[in-house]
Amino acid sequence: MEIRIGIINTGRELSFETATAAEEIRTQVAAALDQSTAHLSFTDIKGNSYIVPTANLAYIELGTEESRRVGFVA
Repeated sequence: MEIRIGIINTGRELSFETATAAEEIRTQVAAALDQSTAHLSFTDIKGNSYIVPTANLAYIELGTEESRRVGFVA
């Protein structure tokens, strides 16, 4: 699943793919915002870690969990 994270006062967004389910990410983000946690941590499918400050989150966009189709659709 692809995740896009917008950060305040930054011209670019953070975009990566992860194997984590969308519902798990939603609960992780909601819990961090409810508890005023300073940072969120994500891991992509290659094993890279991303730490994002919650105070500067503009948005988090969760992509679909389906794999992309290749070829023509009739």
